[in-house]
Amino acid sequence: MSLLDERVPAVLLRIDRNPFHHGTLGAVRSLGRAGVEVHLVADCAESPVRRSRYVHRIHPPPAPGTSPGEIAAALRRVAARVALPAVLIPMDDASAVAAGRLREELAPAYLLPQQPGALPGRVADKAELAGVCAAAGIPHPVTLVPDSAEDAAAAARRLGLPVVAKWSRPWLVPAGIGLRSTVVVNSARPARELYLRSTEARCSLLLQTYLPPGRDRDWFVHGYADRSGAVRAGGPGRKQLAWPRGAGLTAVGRWTPNPQVQALAERLTGELGYRGIFDLDFRRCGSTGRYHLLDFNPRPGAQFRLFADSAGLDVVRALHLDLTHRPLPDGVPLPGREFVVENYAPLHALRRASGERELAWHAPDDRAPGRALWTLWGRHVADRLAGRLRQHRPAARHLTDDFSDGFSDDQKASSC
Repeated sequence: MSLLDERVPAVLLRIDRNPFHHGTLGAVRSLGRAGVEVHLVADCAESPVRRSRYVHRIHPPPAPGTSPGEIAAALRRVAARVALPAVLIPMDDASAVAAGRLREELAPAYLLPQQPGALPGRVADKAELAGVCAAAGIPHPVTLVPDSAEDAAAAARRLGLPVVAKWSRPWLVPAGIGLRSTVVVNSARPARELYLRSTEARCSLLLQTYLPPGRDRDWFVHGYADRSGAVRAGGPGRKQLAWPRGAGLTAVGRWTPNPQVQALAERLTGELGYRGIFDLDFRRCGSTGRYHLLDFNPRPGAQFRLFADSAGLDVVRALHLDLTHRPLPDGVPLPGREFVVENYAPLHALRRASGERELAWHAPDDRAPGRALWTLWGRHVADRLAGRLRQHRPAARHLTDDFSDGFSDDQKASSC
């Protein structure tokens, strides 16, 4: 018998168009395996996720960049076809920010954590997060928000090159305009040029001190803050392999005890009064040893299934149990457990596992997404390469010396 209330369906909302978001499949499987009816509000036309046996129904998502009112209208259309109430689980930042603001409007059709509606937006905003960390005493890279192109160039020099350039609200940056959410810049010129594109980006540019990656420096903490504020499920993890290599999204992660980052996460969520699922990214400074918070994602991280404990509890199941007023089982943490994303770490996925391991796409009880992955991924890679060749211009070559290919946990070309 399932611990979860099978009478209450789950609605997963994803506005971002990334077809290879393995975290969405992880949530579908986690809830579906527990007997919960899973509705997916996402663009899955070219995604392996649509092949999962645990997807009950796929609904059209609101368009990227759409207004909160249009998001609410889309969710009301889904509610008309779903047994109510349903647990709503945002799977990207745009969804999380909208759901927070719309919580009262969406009730009673949807169940959501009770917290200040603006809080998910505050922590997801890269510029506001710097102030949040300062108020809570959480280490964070020095951050400057320039107010002119010349100020951006001066700020880059003042911070000390290279520096990290970020868009404050990356979910607002339109796709297809050639802007990455975060880049490392090696001179003042690209900082100035990026500022001049602020109107296109629909949000502010900020510049941060660059903390170089290195062995055992990149960490993440996933968790669920329940109705009382206690952090349940999840745990601290170490990034073993990233894509792009050296920085970027987690291709291979390992559940690794780290009392320091766990304490920082619990202190921050407690002081904020945060409720719900969170995914925090930290980088340890090589010179001081301090862990700096790089990113606060107010939703499940793509690798959240790494932290499935001995009772099968993960952050998505914890949310469903808590919002339906069911007790959360007291499982035992499983340090050493590994999570591998096959399309980013294919050789690692083929190696024999030394301990407990979960693959992002392939699963014995749900084989279709894993089979579909390689055909769709091959087509995706070919299309991207062809697009880059078409867009390449000799006049753009000077930029290769000014922009780095490296990304930190939150430094992704698309939401992960």
